[in-house]
Amino acid sequence: MNGAESLVRTLVAGNVDVCFANPGTSEMHFVAALDRVEGMRCVLGLFEGIVTGAADGYYRMKGTPASTLLHLGPGLANGLANLHNAKKANSGIVNIVGQHAVYHIEYNAPLTSDIEGLARPMSQWVHTSPDSKSVAKDGAAAIAAARDRQIATLILPADTAWGAADGVAPVPAEKQSAGYSAQAVDTAARIMKDGGASTLLLMTGTALSEKGLALAEQIAGKTGCKVMGQTYNPRMARGRGRFSIDRIPYVIEAALPILKDFKNIVLVEANDPVAFFAYPNKPSMLKPEGCEVHRVTAGGENSIAALEALAGALGAKPSDVKPQKLAELVKPTGALNHTTIAQAIAYAIPENAIVVDESLTTGRGFFPPTAAAAPHDWLQNMGGSIGFSTPVATGAAVACPDRKVICMVGDGSAMYTLQSLWTQAREELDITTIVFANRKYQILLGEFAGVDAGEPGQRALDMLNLDRPALDWVSLAKGMGVPGVSVSNVDDFNKALANALAAKGPKLIEVVM
Repeated sequence: MNGAESLVRTLVAGNVDVCFANPGTSEMHFVAALDRVEGMRCVLGLFEGIVTGAADGYYRMKGTPASTLLHLGPGLANGLANLHNAKKANSGIVNIVGQHAVYHIEYNAPLTSDIEGLARPMSQWVHTSPDSKSVAKDGAAAIAAARDRQIATLILPADTAWGAADGVAPVPAEKQSAGYSAQAVDTAARIMKDGGASTLLLMTGTALSEKGLALAEQIAGKTGCKVMGQTYNPRMARGRGRFSIDRIPYVIEAALPILKDFKNIVLVEANDPVAFFAYPNKPSMLKPEGCEVHRVTAGGENSIAALEALAGALGAKPSDVKPQKLAELVKPTGALNHTTIAQAIAYAIPENAIVVDESLTTGRGFFPPTAAAAPHDWLQNMGGSIGFSTPVATGAAVACPDRKVICMVGDGSAMYTLQSLWTQAREELDITTIVFANRKYQILLGEFAGVDAGEPGQRALDMLNLDRPALDWVSLAKGMGVPGVSVSNVDDFNKALANALAAKGPKLIEVVM
């Protein structure tokens, strides 16, 4: 048995049985081991950002880590943007990165680089295996780190991969949740008893599961506090029968009035509400002056148990829940605009769907209409690095093959990781991708004004418009093996959604704005 085979056996034994891969020469022994070891599903991505983003989506839906296989420093570097997003989402991933043979590194071959240095900003755990007999043990340590919601990067020099190695290494037992601070819960309960409507319960992470939201709904009914989610969240349970909450708006001018009257903010995994960017004459911190912040749980702690304890301390019960009035589901007709697009999507979302949202400017108003849709999960971009959605949708579909996945993305963002469509076709993944084709970086037009850069001239507009030529999304999808259709009115959009969601396999809908 060589080092690569011992690593694959350890990964499979540790329940890391999916590998999103884009290998090169240094990883050929790992690739060869896949034919000798049963139990590993290997999914090829044609760009490393697909690979790392898919591993993020897999973890968000499965709750257990997948592995990636990347080629040397440049391959890892190509995947760093979506590792950044995964790190912000607290997704656990095991990255396997091939390295030159140890004795070859000194010759400074063209692909030689500081792989550990490249890995550290986006990985909480980084290690290079020193010899073939250490590979299985190092792999087990990487799995343990990834189970703890960390990104682990194991660097595998070629000679440690092909050298003789021992068998499977035992993976340490999975850690129990870190729990929560009883004192923090008591403080939050006291504040909510006294503060009522002047208190904001701000949540993200596991608190936005169906159970966490149900507990928050009881707490809100008992105390009158407001419950909100962060602007962006890794995963949120939504739809009929679930507590519908708003998110803090992205736009500062919209966020400030909503937050201005709160005297206390209670954080459950969430962070202080801050602006995405610095803007002239606008605050970076969105909470009002004098507002106090109290943390109940941080990422990785047991937010469900903390919310149960908080509800208990407040005497909050299911009978305290106040009925919510949700927007009525409407099948719209007529022209395409942000409102009718949202209504069409809300009407079409099937039971237990997974919605991956990178719709940016088009989708900012999607939450109110979709609150009454069939129950579903909603995934967002935590790190802000675009090109997130199509890879995350790919990983989510691998993790949950029995669930429909809807990916919503702007045309500019979709071009970053277009190759996801090829992987979706090859793996026959049940994903409907909706591309909002406004043929511009619409979000940047807003940002141009937001930073007081003046009126854009022709050269500036050339950097913000996606024209000359216009992108043909039906042809692009066809070239990747995915059937597509273009729509320019709501009736055709309704029909395209119904057809795509009624059939298995990947589909693409271009919505011409």
